[in-house]
Amino acid sequence: MSSIIVVFPKRENAANIRNILVRNGFEVTGVCTTGAQAMQYADAMNDGIVVCGYKMQDMLYTELREYLPSSFEMLLIASADKWQEGQIPGVVGLSMPLKVFDLVNTMEMMMYDVRKRRKKRRQEKKQRNPEEQKIIDEAKQLLMERNHMSEEEAHRYLQKNSMDSGNSMVETAQMVLSIMGE
Repeated sequence: MSSIIVVFPKRENAANIRNILVRNGFEVTGVCTTGAQAMQYADAMNDGIVVCGYKMQDMLYTELREYLPSSFEMLLIASADKWQEGQIPGVVGLSMPLKVFDLVNTMEMMMYDVRKRRKKRRQEKKQRNPEEQKIIDEAKQLLMERNHMSEEEAHRYLQKNSMDSGNSMVETAQMVLSIMGE
């Protein structure tokens, strides 16, 4: 589930937005009045959406956008003249007065984009280059020959040792190769 952080200078406004989102099935991680608080929440997360007004107690939305990781999106709720001046990448605007239907639909669209990017990042992490795959395959082959393991058992062995040691699968395979004499 993606993280949603709501930031408005008045706590009542932030709480109202949070309540609307929660009633419509979204999980809100944090409600804040300053950009600094929002950044603290964001530091503890991989990705998410910041819902905010034009100005917080300590900064403008443009400053907060600069400080947030690129994996975060921002939904700016402000009068149209505030956010149409210059579009900033990663910022989607909703004009005031706010309609609940528009907020919910925009959040669903943004959540879909965040989930899609997260899935893409996971896919990229799983893909190894041919050189790394060769090292893993050699280690599995060595385990299969010397320890009479099936390929699945050898793979699980490398995987478990990798997780236990905190090393990558490639590092664990390199260790197996060096220890077993290849």
